[in-house]
Amino acid sequence: MKQNQHLRQLTLAALLAAFTTVATLLIQIPTPTKGYLNLGDCFVNISAWLLGGVYGTAAAGIGSALADVISGYFVYAPVTLIIKSLMAFSSFHIYQKLSEKHGSFRSRIAAACIAEVIMIVGYAGFEAVMYGSVMTALLGMPSNLVQGIMGVASSVTLYELVIKRVPHLNSK
Repeated sequence: MKQNQHLRQLTLAALLAAFTTVATLLIQIPTPTKGYLNLGDCFVNISAWLLGGVYGTAAAGIGSALADVISGYFVYAPVTLIIKSLMAFSSFHIYQKLSEKHGSFRSRIAAACIAEVIMIVGYAGFEAVMYGSVMTALLGMPSNLVQGIMGVASSVTLYELVIKRVPHLNSK
């Protein structure tokens, strides 16, 4: 039974990494700092909530970094791997900590918001170093804030309205 559970988690992680990649590639709106807005953060959070700290973190980071490689944003791929992995790791653990006291919906919102703050700060820090300018990095923050809002709204909505209602999907 334990081997079946491991295989199930691994398969779901691969599927969610693919969903993350596709969601990131589906719509790409360029930003002033040569990044792009996308829907990938929806699956970063969902990966964390469905798969937990290890598998969810791997699915989110690998899927997001793969999208950067496919899109030709090679310089962002390693940083994306780190940032998106940290987002998923944080989203999972914050949700776990808050859900007992505050319920599913509010806890997912809080976890997703904190994950998106990690994304905004992470990319601003990277871009400040990459461009050698804090001002240039600040130009990307409004775009990343919009992506963060989209990430929170889409991940919480999709999870609460669809995924939460799928039998066997939430049984770890």
